[in-house]
Amino acid sequence: MPAGQQTHVQDIVDEIERQDLREVVLVGHSYSGIPSGQAAGRIGDRLAHVVFLDSSVPADGEPFVSAWPDGGAMVRASIAENGGFWPVAPAAHFEGHGLTDEQIARIVGGSTPHPGATLTEPAVLERPLGDLPATYIKCTLGDPEPSDDVAKLLTGGRWRLIEMDTGHWPMFSQPCELAQILLDIAGA
Repeated sequence: MPAGQQTHVQDIVDEIERQDLREVVLVGHSYSGIPSGQAAGRIGDRLAHVVFLDSSVPADGEPFVSAWPDGGAMVRASIAENGGFWPVAPAAHFEGHGLTDEQIARIVGGSTPHPGATLTEPAVLERPLGDLPATYIKCTLGDPEPSDDVAKLLTGGRWRLIEMDTGHWPMFSQPCELAQILLDIAGA
């Protein structure tokens, strides 16, 4: 049986506990903001900060695809057509994000189909996201504004916003700048 969203959440929590990690700065990019945000609420005083890197944020009781324009109907159909997996995006999907052809080839070449249940299972929040010490890094190339749910979280006083003038894949397009931002957040 393919992994589901709660599998990803539990894997994060288990690894933090297994390694007996403290002062954890948990970073989630894109989809991984969904399980990282849930895990952040479950690791208690081990958490120093959570970083949502141009990611989705979990909403209690809602699946990842619920915020998509069609409520996830196209993704659910694709998952059904592909044996329970969301297929790897074609190279064209990565264009317009400030990436070179070589970077796009590396991303696509290293990608694997995504377990469908991770996108369709509902999130389960142990504590409100707004209570977490968090930073949202918004990559502004092509989509300069945070989503409505993120904008609301940014008004609560515990979250801060950092903008990067790049596309959705800053670990490829601006790795040094991203590393410095993460080091600053970690207080290193």
